[in-house]
Amino acid sequence: MTSRPEIIIFDVDGVLVDVRGSFHRTVLDTVRFFTGKRVTREELHAWKNRSGFNDDWKLSTAWVQSLGGNFEYEEVKRKFVELYWGKNGKGNVAREKWLLPRPALRRLTSGAELALFTGRVRQETDYTLDRCRVREYFRQIVTVEDVQRPKPHPEGLLKILGGRDPAKALYLGDNVDDAIAAQSAKIPFVGVLPPGSARRARAALLGKHGAVTMLGDVRELESWLKRSGVPK
Repeated sequence: MTSRPEIIIFDVDGVLVDVRGSFHRTVLDTVRFFTGKRVTREELHAWKNRSGFNDDWKLSTAWVQSLGGNFEYEEVKRKFVELYWGKNGKGNVAREKWLLPRPALRRLTSGAELALFTGRVRQETDYTLDRCRVREYFRQIVTVEDVQRPKPHPEGLLKILGGRDPAKALYLGDNVDDAIAAQSAKIPFVGVLPPGSARRARAALLGKHGAVTMLGDVRELESWLKRSGVPK
């Protein structure tokens, strides 16, 4: 990075939203439902450290099948969606927590355009943005339904750039497909990884794919931008 980023692009899950109680829990609940086996978060992190499993529906299906479950994608997806939403939004989705306070978003927008590139579908993205009252801060929102080729392909990042210089952007993500997409788009990448047993292995993967730094929390972004020494 040679200049202050003009476009800051965020992944959503694990970066702006704590999804341990929502998406992560739903993956575990789904696998247990179809296999009867009590799988762990450590095993989940191992799956997520593999490229191609940014999609939790796909991950859940592959995990179920790897444990001998003879179930296809659509059936696994239906159960996942049922567990995630529950009745009247009372499922695991209610456990989500927004991580970047509105005042911080407001300060960031004073110096850069903010955007989202997420592996979520539009319904999931809209629900969280509206519930947390943060939609106004993001000029562009690209979901998995807005691209032909999902992560790790950089299509969504390139769509947000719209021909602008990738060196003047920044992408924040938490998994290997985020890092690969940023690397392919030639956008500087920052990993966001909370402390925990899975951090070291994930950090090594993100570093291998060009991450310029690792933050323990997205709320550290502002102070890192100041410390990084790039001119405004």
